[in-house]
Amino acid sequence: MAVIGSIIKGLLHARDAVISEPDPFEAQEKVLRGLLEKAKDTEFGKFYGFKEILKSENIQKKYAQKVPFFDYNKINEEWWSKMHEGAENVTWPGRPPYFALSSGTTGKSSKRIPVTDDMMEAIRQTGIKQVGTLTNFDLPSDFFEKEIMMLGSSTDLDKKGDHEEGEISGISASNIPFWFRDFYKPGMEISSINDWDERVLQIAKEAKNWDIGAITGIPSWTELMIKKILEYHNVQNIHEIWPNLQVYSTGGVAFEPYEKAFEKILGHPVIVIDTYLASEGFLAFQARPGTLAMKLVLDNGIYFEFVPFKPEFINEDGSLIPDAPVVGLKDVKEEEDYVLVISTVSGAWRYLIGDTIKFTDVEKMEIKITGRTKFFLNVVGSQLSVNKMQDAVKELEKEFGITIPEFTVAAVQKDGEYIHKWYMGVEGEAKAEKLAEALDNHLKEANKNYGVARQKALKGVEVVTISPTVFHEWSAKNKKKGGQVKMEKVMKEDKFAEWEKFVRSMTN
Repeated sequence: MAVIGSIIKGLLHARDAVISEPDPFEAQEKVLRGLLEKAKDTEFGKFYGFKEILKSENIQKKYAQKVPFFDYNKINEEWWSKMHEGAENVTWPGRPPYFALSSGTTGKSSKRIPVTDDMMEAIRQTGIKQVGTLTNFDLPSDFFEKEIMMLGSSTDLDKKGDHEEGEISGISASNIPFWFRDFYKPGMEISSINDWDERVLQIAKEAKNWDIGAITGIPSWTELMIKKILEYHNVQNIHEIWPNLQVYSTGGVAFEPYEKAFEKILGHPVIVIDTYLASEGFLAFQARPGTLAMKLVLDNGIYFEFVPFKPEFINEDGSLIPDAPVVGLKDVKEEEDYVLVISTVSGAWRYLIGDTIKFTDVEKMEIKITGRTKFFLNVVGSQLSVNKMQDAVKELEKEFGITIPEFTVAAVQKDGEYIHKWYMGVEGEAKAEKLAEALDNHLKEANKNYGVARQKALKGVEVVTISPTVFHEWSAKNKKKGGQVKMEKVMKEDKFAEWEKFVRSMTN
Protein backbone atom coordinates (compact mmCIF):
# COMPACT_ATOMS: atom_id res chain seq x y z
CA MET A 1 0.00 0.00 0.00
CA ALA A 2 1.15 3.53 -0.74
CA VAL A 3 2.03 4.81 2.74
CA ILE A 4 2.17 8.53 1.92
CA GLY A 5 -1.03 8.31 -0.10
CA SER A 6 -2.76 6.56 2.81
CA ILE A 7 -1.68 9.33 5.17
CA ILE A 8 -2.92 12.06 2.81
CA LYS A 9 -6.22 10.27 2.26
CA GLY A 10 -6.62 9.80 6.01
CA LEU A 11 -5.98 13.48 6.67
CA LEU A 12 -8.60 14.42 4.08
CA HIS A 13 -11.13 12.07 5.70
CA ALA A 14 -10.37 13.56 9.10
CA ARG A 15 -10.73 17.09 7.76
CA ASP A 16 -14.15 16.30 6.29
CA ALA A 17 -15.26 14.76 9.58
CA VAL A 18 -14.68 17.98 11.53
CA ILE A 19 -15.91 20.49 8.92
CA SER A 20 -19.67 20.83 8.73
CA GLU A 21 -21.59 22.28 5.82
CA PRO A 22 -22.81 25.84 6.46
CA ASP A 23 -26.47 26.78 6.18
CA PRO A 24 -26.62 28.02 2.57
CA PHE A 25 -28.94 30.95 3.20
CA GLU A 26 -27.08 32.20 6.25
CA ALA A 27 -23.78 31.75 4.42
CA GLN A 28 -24.93 33.84 1.46
CA GLU A 29 -26.24 36.67 3.64
CA LYS A 30 -22.94 36.64 5.54
CA VAL A 31 -20.98 36.78 2.27
CA LEU A 32 -23.02 39.74 0.98
CA ARG A 33 -22.66 41.57 4.29
CA GLY A 34 -18.91 41.01 4.21
CA LEU A 35 -18.64 42.25 0.62
CA LEU A 36 -20.59 45.42 1.36
CA GLU A 37 -18.70 46.08 4.59
CA LYS A 38 -15.28 45.79 2.95
CA ALA A 39 -16.22 47.87 -0.11
CA LYS A 40 -18.35 50.54 1.60
CA ASP A 41 -15.63 53.20 1.34
CA THR A 42 -14.72 52.52 -2.30
CA GLU A 43 -15.97 54.82 -5.05
CA PHE A 44 -18.53 52.22 -6.02
CA GLY A 45 -19.64 51.64 -2.42
CA LYS A 46 -20.13 55.34 -1.80
CA PHE A 47 -21.97 55.87 -5.09
CA TYR A 48 -24.47 53.10 -4.41
CA GLY A 49 -24.81 53.71 -0.67
CA PHE A 50 -23.40 50.49 0.76
CA LYS A 51 -23.51 51.95 4.31
CA GLU A 52 -27.23 52.56 3.91
CA ILE A 53 -27.79 49.04 2.54
CA LEU A 54 -25.96 47.57 5.53
CA LYS A 55 -28.41 49.30 7.89
CA SER A 56 -31.40 47.73 6.16
CA GLU A 57 -33.41 44.96 7.82
CA ASN A 58 -33.23 43.00 4.55
CA ILE A 59 -29.86 43.78 2.98
CA GLN A 60 -30.33 41.29 0.12
CA LYS A 61 -33.54 42.98 -1.01
CA LYS A 62 -32.13 46.49 -0.49
CA TYR A 63 -28.96 45.58 -2.40
CA ALA A 64 -31.00 44.40 -5.40
CA GLN A 65 -33.02 47.63 -5.33
CA LYS A 66 -30.04 49.98 -5.09
CA VAL A 67 -27.46 48.40 -7.41
CA PRO A 68 -28.20 47.75 -11.12
CA PHE A 69 -27.11 44.77 -13.17
CA PHE A 70 -23.70 45.04 -14.83
CA ASP A 71 -22.30 43.12 -17.75
CA TYR A 72 -18.60 43.41 -18.55
CA ASN A 73 -18.99 46.32 -20.97
CA LYS A 74 -21.04 48.38 -18.52
CA ILE A 75 -18.92 47.85 -15.41
CA ASN A 76 -15.67 48.25 -17.35
CA GLU A 77 -16.78 51.46 -19.03
CA GLU A 78 -18.16 53.02 -15.85
CA TRP A 79 -15.77 51.67 -13.20
CA TRP A 80 -12.99 49.18 -13.99
CA SER A 81 -11.50 51.38 -16.72
CA LYS A 82 -10.49 53.82 -13.97
CA MET A 83 -8.17 51.15 -12.54
CA HIS A 84 -6.45 50.81 -15.91
CA GLU A 85 -5.62 54.50 -15.57
CA GLY A 86 -4.10 54.05 -12.11
CA ALA A 87 -7.04 54.78 -9.79
CA GLU A 88 -7.33 53.00 -6.43
CA ASN A 89 -10.33 51.99 -4.30
CA VAL A 90 -12.65 51.88 -7.28
CA THR A 91 -14.86 48.81 -6.81
CA TRP A 92 -12.66 47.08 -4.20
CA PRO A 93 -10.10 48.47 -1.72
CA GLY A 94 -6.66 49.15 -3.20
CA ARG A 95 -5.59 47.97 -6.65
CA PRO A 96 -5.70 44.41 -7.96
CA PRO A 97 -2.33 42.67 -8.47
CA TYR A 98 -3.72 40.81 -11.50
CA PHE A 99 -6.13 41.26 -14.37
CA ALA A 100 -7.53 38.08 -15.92
CA LEU A 101 -7.68 38.28 -19.72
CA SER A 102 -10.76 36.61 -21.10
CA SER A 103 -11.79 36.78 -24.73
CA GLY A 104 -14.45 34.23 -23.86
CA THR A 105 -16.42 33.33 -26.97
CA THR A 106 -17.36 36.66 -28.44
CA GLY A 107 -14.47 38.38 -30.10
CA LYS A 108 -10.78 39.07 -30.61
CA SER A 109 -10.34 41.70 -27.89
CA SER A 110 -9.74 40.47 -24.36
CA LYS A 111 -11.75 41.46 -21.36
CA ARG A 112 -9.58 42.58 -18.42
CA ILE A 113 -11.18 41.35 -15.22
CA PRO A 114 -9.66 42.38 -11.87
CA VAL A 115 -8.30 39.60 -9.66
CA THR A 116 -7.62 40.76 -6.11
CA ASP A 117 -5.57 39.16 -3.34
CA ASP A 118 -8.89 38.33 -1.66
CA MET A 119 -10.00 36.49 -4.81
CA MET A 120 -6.73 34.54 -5.03
CA GLU A 121 -7.23 33.42 -1.44
CA ALA A 122 -10.86 32.50 -2.16
CA ILE A 123 -9.78 30.41 -5.17
CA ARG A 124 -7.13 28.70 -3.04
CA GLN A 125 -9.63 27.91 -0.27
CA THR A 126 -12.17 26.51 -2.74
CA GLY A 127 -9.43 24.41 -4.31
CA ILE A 128 -8.67 22.95 -0.88
CA LYS A 129 -12.37 22.21 -0.41
CA GLN A 130 -12.49 20.40 -3.73
CA VAL A 131 -9.42 18.31 -2.90
CA GLY A 132 -11.13 17.39 0.37
CA THR A 133 -14.13 15.97 -1.48
CA LEU A 134 -11.94 13.58 -3.51
CA THR A 135 -12.33 11.12 -0.65
CA ASN A 136 -15.99 10.78 -1.72
CA PHE A 137 -14.92 9.16 -5.01
CA ASP A 138 -13.46 5.94 -3.55
CA LEU A 139 -10.04 6.54 -5.06
CA PRO A 140 -7.19 4.22 -3.99
CA SER A 141 -4.60 5.57 -1.59
CA ASP A 142 -1.82 5.60 -4.17
CA PHE A 143 -3.84 8.10 -6.27
CA PHE A 144 -2.89 10.78 -3.75
CA GLU A 145 0.80 10.29 -4.62
CA LYS A 146 0.35 10.76 -8.37
CA GLU A 147 1.08 13.87 -10.39
CA ILE A 148 -1.55 16.24 -11.75
CA MET A 149 -1.50 17.60 -15.30
CA MET A 150 -2.96 21.12 -15.27
CA LEU A 151 -3.50 22.17 -18.87
CA GLY A 152 -4.15 25.89 -18.79
CA SER A 153 -2.80 29.04 -20.36
CA SER A 154 0.78 30.24 -20.05
CA THR A 155 2.14 31.14 -16.61
CA ASP A 156 4.38 33.73 -18.27
CA LEU A 157 2.22 36.67 -17.24
CA ASP A 158 2.48 40.08 -18.87
CA LYS A 159 3.84 42.70 -16.49
CA LYS A 160 1.94 45.98 -16.82
CA GLY A 161 3.08 48.63 -14.33
CA ASP A 162 2.05 47.53 -10.84
CA HIS A 163 0.08 44.46 -11.96
CA GLU A 164 0.31 41.36 -14.14
CA GLU A 165 -2.09 40.10 -16.81
CA GLY A 166 -2.91 36.63 -18.12
CA GLU A 167 -5.70 34.07 -18.25
CA ILE A 168 -7.06 32.91 -14.89
CA SER A 169 -5.62 29.40 -15.33
CA GLY A 170 -2.16 30.92 -15.87
CA ILE A 171 -2.57 33.27 -12.90
CA SER A 172 -3.66 30.38 -10.68
CA ALA A 173 -0.81 28.13 -11.84
CA SER A 174 1.76 30.88 -11.29
CA ASN A 175 0.61 31.02 -7.65
CA ILE A 176 0.88 27.29 -6.95
CA PRO A 177 2.35 26.79 -3.45
CA PHE A 178 5.86 25.38 -3.23
CA TRP A 179 4.71 22.16 -1.55
CA PHE A 180 2.51 21.29 -4.53
CA ARG A 181 5.07 21.90 -7.26
CA ASP A 182 6.42 18.35 -7.21
CA PHE A 183 2.91 17.12 -8.05
CA TYR A 184 2.20 19.81 -10.66
CA LYS A 185 2.82 19.03 -14.33
CA PRO A 186 3.87 20.10 -16.90
CA GLY A 187 5.94 22.17 -14.44
CA MET A 188 6.73 25.86 -14.35
CA GLU A 189 9.23 25.83 -17.23
CA ILE A 190 6.94 24.24 -19.83
CA SER A 191 3.89 26.11 -18.50
CA SER A 192 5.61 29.42 -19.18
CA ILE A 193 5.82 28.72 -22.95
CA ASN A 194 3.40 31.14 -24.63
CA ASP A 195 2.92 29.29 -27.92
CA TRP A 196 0.31 26.61 -27.31
CA ASP A 197 1.52 24.22 -30.03
CA GLU A 198 5.09 24.41 -28.73
CA ARG A 199 3.92 23.92 -25.15
CA VAL A 200 1.92 20.81 -26.11
CA LEU A 201 4.86 19.44 -28.10
CA GLN A 202 7.08 19.74 -25.02
CA ILE A 203 4.38 18.04 -22.94
CA ALA A 204 4.31 15.19 -25.47
CA LYS A 205 8.10 14.82 -25.33
CA GLU A 206 8.13 14.62 -21.52
CA ALA A 207 4.90 12.64 -21.06
CA LYS A 208 6.54 9.25 -20.46
CA ASN A 209 8.59 10.69 -17.60
CA TRP A 210 5.49 11.56 -15.56
CA ASP A 211 3.10 9.43 -13.53
CA ILE A 212 -0.12 11.35 -14.08
CA GLY A 213 -3.12 10.48 -11.92
CA ALA A 214 -5.38 13.41 -12.85
CA ILE A 215 -5.80 15.95 -15.64
CA THR A 216 -7.53 19.30 -15.45
CA GLY A 217 -8.43 21.49 -18.44
CA ILE A 218 -11.08 22.52 -20.94
CA PRO A 219 -12.23 19.37 -22.83
CA SER A 220 -11.52 20.51 -26.39
CA TRP A 221 -7.90 21.47 -25.65
CA THR A 222 -7.32 18.49 -23.37
CA GLU A 223 -8.44 16.21 -26.20
CA LEU A 224 -5.99 17.85 -28.58
CA MET A 225 -3.16 17.55 -26.06
CA ILE A 226 -3.83 13.85 -25.57
CA LYS A 227 -4.00 13.26 -29.32
CA LYS A 228 -0.62 14.97 -29.72
CA ILE A 229 0.87 12.69 -27.06
CA LEU A 230 -0.60 9.61 -28.78
CA GLU A 231 0.77 10.74 -32.15
CA TYR A 232 4.23 11.53 -30.75
CA HIS A 233 4.59 8.15 -29.04
CA ASN A 234 2.63 6.17 -31.66
CA VAL A 235 0.22 4.63 -29.16
CA GLN A 236 -3.54 4.06 -29.26
CA ASN A 237 -4.70 5.52 -25.94
CA ILE A 238 -3.37 7.72 -23.15
CA HIS A 239 -3.37 4.90 -20.59
CA GLU A 240 -0.46 3.38 -22.49
CA ILE A 241 1.51 6.45 -21.40
CA TRP A 242 -0.19 7.22 -18.08
CA PRO A 243 -1.54 3.89 -16.77
CA ASN A 244 -2.51 5.44 -13.42
CA LEU A 245 -4.68 8.21 -14.89
CA GLN A 246 -7.96 7.97 -12.96
CA VAL A 247 -9.50 11.46 -12.84
CA TYR A 248 -10.32 14.13 -15.40
CA SER A 249 -11.49 17.50 -14.09
CA THR A 250 -13.15 19.84 -16.58
CA GLY A 251 -13.22 23.62 -16.31
CA GLY A 252 -16.29 25.77 -16.92
CA VAL A 253 -17.55 23.72 -19.89
CA ALA A 254 -20.02 20.84 -19.89
CA PHE A 255 -18.24 17.54 -20.54
CA GLU A 256 -21.13 15.65 -22.16
CA PRO A 257 -20.51 16.92 -25.74
CA TYR A 258 -16.96 15.54 -25.58
CA GLU A 259 -17.75 12.22 -23.91
CA LYS A 260 -17.64 10.08 -27.06
CA ALA A 261 -14.46 11.78 -28.29
CA PHE A 262 -12.72 11.00 -24.99
CA GLU A 263 -13.81 7.37 -25.11
CA LYS A 264 -11.63 6.94 -28.21
CA ILE A 265 -8.44 8.22 -26.54
CA LEU A 266 -8.78 6.53 -23.14
CA GLY A 267 -7.84 2.94 -22.43
CA HIS A 268 -10.56 2.64 -19.81
CA PRO A 269 -13.07 4.98 -18.16
CA VAL A 270 -11.90 7.66 -15.75
CA ILE A 271 -13.79 9.59 -13.08
CA VAL A 272 -14.98 12.88 -14.59
CA ILE A 273 -15.26 15.74 -12.11
CA ASP A 274 -16.77 19.01 -13.28
CA THR A 275 -15.46 22.33 -11.94
CA TYR A 276 -16.60 25.89 -12.48
CA LEU A 277 -13.50 28.10 -12.34
CA ALA A 278 -14.09 31.26 -14.37
CA SER A 279 -12.09 34.45 -14.74
CA GLU A 280 -14.44 35.95 -12.16
CA GLY A 281 -13.90 33.27 -9.51
CA PHE A 282 -14.20 29.62 -8.45
CA LEU A 283 -17.97 29.21 -8.33
CA ALA A 284 -18.72 25.50 -7.96
CA PHE A 285 -17.31 21.99 -8.17
CA GLN A 286 -18.57 18.44 -8.29
CA ALA A 287 -18.46 17.13 -4.74
CA ARG A 288 -19.76 13.56 -5.08
CA PRO A 289 -19.93 10.65 -7.54
CA GLY A 290 -23.07 9.65 -9.38
CA THR A 291 -23.70 13.08 -10.86
CA LEU A 292 -22.10 15.66 -13.15
CA ALA A 293 -23.73 18.48 -11.21
CA MET A 294 -21.60 20.90 -9.19
CA LYS A 295 -22.08 22.22 -5.67
CA LEU A 296 -22.20 26.02 -5.45
CA VAL A 297 -19.56 27.50 -3.14
CA LEU A 298 -21.79 29.67 -0.97
CA ASP A 299 -19.46 30.70 1.85
CA ASN A 300 -16.33 31.94 0.11
CA GLY A 301 -16.39 35.44 -1.37
CA ILE A 302 -19.11 35.11 -4.03
CA TYR A 303 -22.75 36.17 -3.64
CA PHE A 304 -25.22 34.65 -6.10
CA GLU A 305 -28.46 35.90 -7.64
CA PHE A 306 -30.59 34.24 -10.31
CA VAL A 307 -32.73 35.69 -13.11
CA PRO A 308 -35.15 33.40 -15.01
CA PHE A 309 -33.72 32.73 -18.46
CA LYS A 310 -36.60 33.97 -20.58
CA PRO A 311 -36.46 35.93 -23.85
CA GLU A 312 -38.40 38.88 -22.44
CA PHE A 313 -35.65 39.50 -19.85
CA ILE A 314 -32.66 39.23 -22.24
CA ASN A 315 -31.40 41.96 -24.58
CA GLU A 316 -30.04 41.00 -28.01
CA ASP A 317 -26.44 41.40 -26.79
CA GLY A 318 -27.05 38.94 -23.94
CA SER A 319 -27.41 41.56 -21.17
CA LEU A 320 -30.42 41.78 -18.87
CA ILE A 321 -33.16 44.36 -19.06
CA PRO A 322 -32.90 46.72 -16.03
CA ASP A 323 -36.03 45.48 -14.27
CA ALA A 324 -35.54 41.75 -14.86
CA PRO A 325 -36.88 39.84 -11.84
CA VAL A 326 -34.42 38.22 -9.45
CA VAL A 327 -35.04 34.87 -7.78
CA GLY A 328 -33.36 34.40 -4.43
CA LEU A 329 -31.57 31.24 -3.39
CA LYS A 330 -34.55 30.19 -1.24
CA ASP A 331 -36.92 30.34 -4.21
CA VAL A 332 -34.99 28.71 -7.04
CA LYS A 333 -36.60 25.67 -8.66
CA GLU A 334 -35.02 22.57 -10.06
CA GLU A 335 -34.62 22.07 -13.82
CA GLU A 336 -35.34 25.72 -14.69
CA ASP A 337 -32.73 27.82 -16.47
CA TYR A 338 -31.41 30.94 -14.74
CA VAL A 339 -29.03 33.70 -15.75
CA LEU A 340 -26.27 33.74 -13.15
CA VAL A 341 -25.53 37.08 -11.45
CA ILE A 342 -22.59 37.34 -9.04
CA SER A 343 -20.94 39.81 -6.66
CA THR A 344 -17.36 39.04 -5.63
CA VAL A 345 -14.28 39.89 -3.61
CA SER A 346 -12.71 41.16 -6.83
CA GLY A 347 -15.17 44.06 -6.98
CA ALA A 348 -17.69 42.63 -9.45
CA TRP A 349 -21.17 43.80 -8.46
CA ARG A 350 -24.40 42.19 -9.68
CA TYR A 351 -22.28 41.02 -12.57
CA LEU A 352 -23.51 38.87 -15.45
CA ILE A 353 -20.88 36.23 -15.87
CA GLY A 354 -22.60 35.28 -19.13
CA ASP A 355 -23.57 31.73 -18.17
CA THR A 356 -26.95 30.14 -17.67
CA ILE A 357 -27.39 27.40 -15.09
CA LYS A 358 -30.04 25.10 -13.72
CA PHE A 359 -30.39 23.54 -10.28
CA THR A 360 -30.41 19.77 -10.42
CA ASP A 361 -30.76 19.39 -6.64
CA VAL A 362 -31.92 22.38 -4.60
CA GLU A 363 -31.35 20.65 -1.26
CA LYS A 364 -27.70 19.96 -2.12
CA MET A 365 -27.35 23.31 -3.94
CA GLU A 366 -26.05 21.53 -7.04
CA ILE A 367 -26.12 23.08 -10.51
CA LYS A 368 -25.21 22.44 -14.12
CA ILE A 369 -24.07 25.00 -16.66
CA THR A 370 -26.69 24.99 -19.42
CA GLY A 371 -25.29 27.57 -21.84
CA ARG A 372 -24.45 31.20 -22.42
CA THR A 373 -26.82 34.16 -22.50
CA LYS A 374 -25.42 35.04 -25.92
CA PHE A 375 -25.81 31.45 -27.14
CA PHE A 376 -29.57 31.79 -27.43
CA LEU A 377 -31.16 31.48 -30.84
CA ASN A 378 -34.46 33.34 -30.82
CA VAL A 379 -34.84 34.60 -34.39
CA VAL A 380 -38.49 34.09 -35.47
CA GLY A 381 -39.39 32.85 -31.98
CA SER A 382 -37.46 29.55 -31.93
CA GLN A 383 -36.23 30.15 -28.33
CA LEU A 384 -33.43 27.61 -28.68
CA SER A 385 -30.90 27.42 -25.85
CA VAL A 386 -27.53 25.70 -25.98
CA ASN A 387 -28.49 22.91 -23.61
CA LYS A 388 -31.34 21.93 -25.97
CA MET A 389 -28.91 22.03 -28.90
CA GLN A 390 -26.36 19.88 -27.06
CA ASP A 391 -29.02 17.36 -26.06
CA ALA A 392 -30.10 17.07 -29.70
CA VAL A 393 -26.49 16.65 -30.86
CA LYS A 394 -26.00 13.84 -28.32
CA GLU A 395 -29.04 12.09 -29.80
CA LEU A 396 -27.47 12.37 -33.26
CA GLU A 397 -24.27 10.77 -31.96
CA LYS A 398 -26.28 7.80 -30.64
CA GLU A 399 -28.48 7.52 -33.72
CA PHE A 400 -25.71 7.68 -36.33
CA GLY A 401 -22.80 6.18 -34.38
CA ILE A 402 -20.65 9.28 -34.86
CA THR A 403 -18.87 11.83 -32.65
CA ILE A 404 -19.71 15.55 -32.79
CA PRO A 405 -17.41 17.35 -30.33
CA GLU A 406 -17.96 20.80 -31.88
CA PHE A 407 -20.74 22.71 -33.62
CA THR A 408 -21.95 26.21 -34.34
CA VAL A 409 -25.25 27.51 -35.69
CA ALA A 410 -26.81 30.74 -36.99
CA ALA A 411 -30.17 31.90 -38.22
CA VAL A 412 -29.56 33.02 -41.81
CA GLN A 413 -31.78 34.08 -44.67
CA LYS A 414 -32.04 31.83 -47.70
CA ASP A 415 -34.28 32.84 -50.59
CA GLY A 416 -35.73 35.57 -48.37
CA GLU A 417 -36.69 33.24 -45.52
CA TYR A 418 -34.95 32.21 -42.31
CA ILE A 419 -33.32 28.83 -41.78
CA HIS A 420 -31.02 27.49 -39.08
CA LYS A 421 -27.67 26.62 -40.62
CA TRP A 422 -25.46 24.30 -38.62
CA TYR A 423 -21.79 23.44 -39.00
CA MET A 424 -20.88 20.21 -37.23
CA GLY A 425 -17.42 18.89 -36.53
CA VAL A 426 -18.03 15.21 -37.24
CA GLU A 427 -15.83 12.18 -36.68
CA GLY A 428 -17.36 9.28 -38.60
CA GLU A 429 -19.63 8.95 -41.60
CA ALA A 430 -23.12 10.47 -41.88
CA LYS A 431 -24.95 12.29 -44.65
CA ALA A 432 -25.61 15.94 -43.90
CA GLU A 433 -29.20 15.74 -45.16
CA LYS A 434 -30.02 12.87 -42.81
CA LEU A 435 -28.41 14.70 -39.90
CA ALA A 436 -30.47 17.82 -40.64
CA GLU A 437 -33.71 15.84 -40.73
CA ALA A 438 -32.98 13.99 -37.49
CA LEU A 439 -31.75 17.16 -35.75
CA ASP A 440 -34.91 19.02 -36.72
CA ASN A 441 -37.08 16.23 -35.33
CA HIS A 442 -35.18 16.03 -32.04
CA LEU A 443 -35.47 19.80 -31.51
CA LYS A 444 -39.19 19.76 -32.28
CA GLU A 445 -39.72 17.08 -29.66
CA ALA A 446 -37.61 18.89 -27.05
CA ASN A 447 -38.78 22.48 -27.56
CA LYS A 448 -42.40 23.48 -28.11
CA ASN A 449 -41.46 27.02 -29.25
CA TYR A 450 -39.05 25.63 -31.82
CA GLY A 451 -41.82 23.38 -33.16
CA VAL A 452 -44.17 26.35 -33.53
CA ALA A 453 -41.46 28.39 -35.27
CA ARG A 454 -40.84 25.55 -37.72
CA GLN A 455 -44.51 25.61 -38.70
CA LYS A 456 -44.34 29.35 -39.39
CA ALA A 457 -41.35 31.60 -40.08
CA LEU A 458 -38.45 29.17 -39.64
CA LYS A 459 -38.41 27.42 -42.97
CA GLY A 460 -35.73 24.81 -42.66
CA VAL A 461 -32.59 23.31 -41.18
CA GLU A 462 -29.32 22.85 -43.05
CA VAL A 463 -26.28 20.93 -41.80
CA VAL A 464 -22.72 21.14 -43.12
CA THR A 465 -20.25 18.54 -41.82
CA ILE A 466 -16.57 19.44 -41.45
CA SER A 467 -13.54 18.21 -39.52
CA PRO A 468 -13.46 19.23 -35.83
CA THR A 469 -9.96 20.63 -36.42
CA VAL A 470 -11.51 23.51 -38.39
CA PHE A 471 -13.09 24.75 -35.15
CA HIS A 472 -9.74 24.66 -33.37
CA GLU A 473 -8.06 26.59 -36.18
CA TRP A 474 -10.85 29.19 -36.07
CA SER A 475 -10.14 29.70 -32.37
CA ALA A 476 -6.45 30.03 -33.15
CA LYS A 477 -7.15 32.61 -35.86
CA ASN A 478 -9.58 34.73 -33.84
CA LYS A 479 -8.18 34.39 -30.34
CA LYS A 480 -5.58 31.78 -29.47
CA LYS A 481 -5.28 28.11 -28.75
CA GLY A 482 -5.64 26.56 -25.32
CA GLY A 483 -6.42 28.11 -21.97
CA GLN A 484 -9.97 29.30 -21.33
CA VAL A 485 -10.91 29.75 -25.02
CA LYS A 486 -14.31 28.28 -25.91
CA MET A 487 -15.96 27.92 -29.30
CA GLU A 488 -19.03 30.10 -29.84
CA LYS A 489 -22.07 27.86 -30.35
CA VAL A 490 -24.35 30.56 -31.79
CA MET A 491 -23.26 33.31 -34.19
CA LYS A 492 -24.86 36.43 -35.57
CA GLU A 493 -25.16 36.66 -39.36
CA ASP A 494 -22.14 38.94 -39.86
CA LYS A 495 -19.86 36.73 -37.73
CA PHE A 496 -21.28 33.66 -39.43
CA ALA A 497 -20.34 35.09 -42.81
CA GLU A 498 -16.72 35.40 -41.59
CA TRP A 499 -16.91 31.83 -40.30
CA GLU A 500 -18.16 30.47 -43.62
CA LYS A 501 -15.43 32.30 -45.49
CA PHE A 502 -12.86 30.78 -43.12
CA VAL A 503 -14.33 27.28 -43.55
CA ARG A 504 -14.09 27.61 -47.36
CA SER A 505 -10.44 28.63 -47.04
CA MET A 506 -9.73 25.57 -44.89
CA THR A 507 -11.62 23.03 -46.96
CA ASN A 508 -10.82 24.11 -50.54
